Amino acid sequence: MSTSVLYMSMSLDGYIAGPNDEVGNPGGDGFMRLHEWFANPDGAFFRPSGEAGQLIDEINATGAVLMGRRLAEQIDHWGGDHHGVPIFVVSHRPPGPAVANYPLVTYVTDGIESAMAQAKAAAGDRNVLVHGAYTAQQALKASVLDEVQIHLIPVLFGGGRRLFEVLPSRVELEVVRVIDTPQATHIRYHVRS
Repeated sequence: MSTSVLYMSMSLDGYIAGPNDEVGNPGGDGFMRLHEWFANPDGAFFRPSGEAGQLIDEINATGAVLMGRRLAEQIDHWGGDHHGVPIFVVSHRPPGPAVANYPLVTYVTDGIESAMAQAKAAAGDRNVLVHGAYTAQQALKASVLDEVQIHLIPVLFGGGRRLFEVLPSRVELEVVRVIDTPQATHIRYHVRS
């Protein structure tokens, strides 16, 4: 059965995006600092050596992607292709006409529970990659997020968009794995029911 996993790079002070995170500047100022463990300054991705490389392999082995509309539109839905798997976008409104050019992108307007169910069905026995702060918060609130993979970057952003800005209540986590590298500490948690 599929497991839903939030994969996010985050500064030590809890930011997943820098200041001025908007269309035309996705991720905000200084955003690429959070991704230097697997991306060059120009945004070209690479597979890190060692255990960190296995994390990239895990991401690329997921069977579906679930994200919110804000992020999807900021990055133009990854051009309709995130490692060749279906992309489910949680939204309160139907998609704009440009999404018709992306056959792997499906907008789900009847809630996070429905979106997660559709993503898990599409993923089959592979995991669902979850992206985005608001989407993560809503998935936790609805109890449909199974695990959290945080790539904790040794930097303090001091401003921007926090990953867990608003939570409905306390959420207990269990540490599943820790991989420590000079570029990041990668911590995987199981969300306790």
